[in-house]
Amino acid sequence: MNGNAELLNFIYQNSQMGVGTINQLVTITKNEEFKSYLHSQLNEYKQIHAQAKEMLNQNGYDEKGITQLAKLKTYVMINIQTMTDKTPSHISEMLIIGSNMGVIDAIKNIKKYNDAEKNILELMEKLQKFEKGNIEQLKQFL
Repeated sequence: MNGNAELLNFIYQNSQMGVGTINQLVTITKNEEFKSYLHSQLNEYKQIHAQAKEMLNQNGYDEKGITQLAKLKTYVMINIQTMTDKTPSHISEMLIIGSNMGVIDAIKNIKKYNDAEKNILELMEKLQKFEKGNIEQLKQFL
């Protein structure tokens, strides 16, 4: 697999994880203001996910989604971490940690694949900027 495909698949998987996580958390939280914010975040992840899939397909690459095991592991971990604390503050903290990991991975991948096509790097940078924005916006719920 070439660098373009690898970077696009990273974006695809990262946004897929965001969609899955937010979908699950929306059903857990009872705070309507926080739920509304999560829905806006979910829509952005869906948009980036669809864009990555489209770019993969346009370039003749197969999308490599997250494995069932990884999905199950994430689902279980979210349920465990929210079993006793479903507050927006706790969920925001969990999401901030995840978004920080996303920012770090984005920076590493931009450096690793700096010779990727411009539009692919731009999508990676869009995801990175979105993750940074999430961190800032989630602070209001801490």
